[in-house]
Formats: sequence, structure tokens, C-alpha cells
Amino acid sequence: MKVVLFCGGLGTRLREHSETIPKPLVNVGSRPILWHLMKYYASFGHTEFILCLGYRGDLIRRFFCEYDSRDTENFIMEQGVCRMLTETSDVPDWNIRFLDTGLHKNIGERLLAAREHLGDDPVFLANYSDQLSDLPMNEHIAFFKENNAAVSFAGVKPAQSFHFVETVASGKVSAFKTISDVDLWVNGGYMVLNQKVFDYVQPGEELVEQPFERLRDAGLLYCYRYNGFWKAMDTFKDKLSFDQMDGEGHQPWIVW
Repeated sequence: MKVVLFCGGLGTRLREHSETIPKPLVNVGSRPILWHLMKYYASFGHTEFILCLGYRGDLIRRFFCEYDSRDTENFIMEQGVCRMLTETSDVPDWNIRFLDTGLHKNIGERLLAAREHLGDDPVFLANYSDQLSDLPMNEHIAFFKENNAAVSFAGVKPAQSFHFVETVASGKVSAFKTISDVDLWVNGGYMVLNQKVFDYVQPGEELVEQPFERLRDAGLLYCYRYNGFWKAMDTFKDKLSFDQMDGEGHQPWIVW
């Protein structure tokens, strides 16, 4: 299946890390988070990628066009010539289409721009480019097909320090609850879609707003609930947390 990845956001909450690097190229360990995400999909056999570019898309193009696994893999130099210790590439079968979808477009608009490149396969995958998970993608796809859905997304419960507050009419607090105490799920991306989704998306609309409401009303929108590892890189604090996990060798998203 083709994989559409939305790589065009400005990443304003990560600006304290870098003013120029787009969020998909922020490293987790020695490689960008985008590389880790694509490696995840490739591990399930999905190696046809459509990158919907926007802010600093030129840097994302350059990263892959100049990609050299020697930047991160062990190699030796013999008589002035570099030689890899292993002769196989770590991205041997990836096919990537770099699609300029505009600087200020929303996800719905970027998805519409990718439509003509999806070919005849009725089902495709899509995701944001700033989150990692060990979600069992094959099980999610099976769930999607069993329910004849038009869209299914991963519902997750990320760890948060925030508390939900219950109050009475006067405003007096009656209870505190964490996200694990209530039956609320966050849209964690990792979407499986049928091309009939395009019947529900109008130009200019944000995908998770009006189109998702129409799909819900039609009974075609599903949530694949997943309690395993999921983590997004929204802020510089998240970047530091990923670095700590990588440094400790705790990398649950590495399913390959």
C-alpha cells in the first residue's frame, strides 16, 4: 500500500530546538523522526511513500537525495577508500514521491493534492510525520477491512500530567480524573483509508473536522484503540524525552 506522510507543518513549538530544520528532520538518535516512521512502515512491506511537503521541504528532499548510510552505520577506510562493513543499504526498496503541497495548507488540502498519485489501489495509509509507535499495522488494516470503513485511525491514550476536572453548577470541583480514568481516546494518526474518503472532503477543509463529521454520520469512520507505545514530538521537551529513550536503548518503535 502507498503511504502518504504529511510533512509540511511549521513546527512552531519546536522552534527553540531549531529555527530552520523542519520537524520531520528533527533527529531521534542519529536519524530524523521521519526516517524512523518510514522504516516502521517498510517493516510491514509498505515502501511506496508520498511525502506531502511544505515548510523547508527542500531540506527533506536534500536529506533523501544525498542519503548515505555511512553517516550513521559503521564503515572502514582502506587506502583512502571508504567501505561499508555491510554491503546492504538500510533503505533498499524505498520509493519516494516528493510532493510540494504548499506552505500554509492544512491536512485535508495536502491529502487532496496526493490523490492523483495514489493509483488504482483502493486502500492506502496516511500519517503525520512527528510521531512513533509500535502499533501492529497489519492488525489495524484487518480491523479496517472487517468494518468496511472509509477511514480508521489509531486511538491512543498518551501519558499526560494534565487532569480532567469535574465541577458542579456552582463551579465547585467535584472530581479529578486522568486520561486513563475516562473513556477518551486521542487521534494518534496511523490512518488506514479507502479512496472513497475523497467523496467526503471538500477543497479547503481540514480532514479531521467537516470530512470526519460526514464520515461519522455515514457510519464509515472507525477508531482502532491501541494501548501500546505511542509518542509524538510536539515540543522541545518531547525531543529531549526521545533522546533519553534512545540513549538508554529503550526504543519500542523499532519493530524491524
